[in-house]
Amino acid sequence: MDLMVEATPRRVFANAHTYHINSISVNSDYETYMSADDLRINLWNFEITNQSFNIVDIKPANMEELTEVITAAEFHPHHCNSFVYSSSKGTIRLCDMRASALCDRHSKFFEEPEDPSNRSFFSEIISSISDVKFSHSGRYIMTRDYLTVKVWDLNMENRPIETYQVHDYLRSKLCSLYENDCIFDKFECVWNGSDSVIMTGSYNNFFRMFDRNTKRDVTLEASRENSKPRAILKPRKVCVGGKRRKDEISVDSLDFSKKILHTAWHPSENIIAVAATNNLYIFQDKVN
Repeated sequence: MDLMVEATPRRVFANAHTYHINSISVNSDYETYMSADDLRINLWNFEITNQSFNIVDIKPANMEELTEVITAAEFHPHHCNSFVYSSSKGTIRLCDMRASALCDRHSKFFEEPEDPSNRSFFSEIISSISDVKFSHSGRYIMTRDYLTVKVWDLNMENRPIETYQVHDYLRSKLCSLYENDCIFDKFECVWNGSDSVIMTGSYNNFFRMFDRNTKRDVTLEASRENSKPRAILKPRKVCVGGKRRKDEISVDSLDFSKKILHTAWHPSENIIAVAATNNLYIFQDKVN
C-alpha cells in the first residue's frame, strides 16, 4: 500500500476570531504566538487553547466608519515584546506590548507619502500591503503591495530605504486586473538566510528575486514544462511594447490564472520552495 501522510491536530485554539485569520506568528519566547484577522490580533499561550488576549482591536463602534483592515502581522525575531502589523491603507505599525495590554497606540508608524503624479482610481487598492516580514537580523521590515516590494529601516518611518518593482508592466493593465479580481491577489515575500536577497511571486508562474547588494534582479518560472530534475532555470523577460525578441514573452500573453502567491526560503541554505497553484516546486542553487 502507498504511504499515506496525514496531519492530525494536536490542539485546536477556537472561538477567538470573527473574521478570516490572515496571519499566525510564533513569538521568540516560544511560549506564545499571535493570530490576526481583519480587525483584531490575539495573543495565545501554546498550552492554553480556550483563552487568548486581545492585543489589537481596530473595530469601530459603527462598522460604517470602517476605513481600513489588518492585512498581515508578525513578531520581531528577537524582541518578544515587539510586533508589526500592516493595513489595507499601505501603512505599517510597530507596537510594543510593554507599553500597555491593548496595543491601540503604536510606537512607530511607517508610511510612504503618495506621489501625486501616480494617483489613479486604483491607487488605494494597489497600495494595500499583502505581506510584512522582519529580516532575520530584526533591523529591517519588508512589505509587499500589488506592484512593489519595499524594505524599511526600523529607524526611519517616513519612507522605505529600498523599493523594487515586481511587475511594473502591469500598471497599464490595472483596469482588466480589477475586472477579473486579480488586483486583490495577496502575494507573499521572503528573505534569504542572510537578508541579502528577497523573493516574491508574480503571474504566469513567474517569481522574482532581488539582490540587495548588487541591485541585480531576475525573473524565473516554475512550470511543469521546465521542471525536469536538475534542469537549470532560464531567466524570463516580459516584453511591454515594440518588437518582441525570441526569448521574451508579451505582456498580453501572460496567464493571470497561474500565480505564485506563496514562497519560502531555507533558513541557512540556498533552497527555495515555490507554490504554483496545486504544484510545489523546490529549487536549489547550482551544485557544481
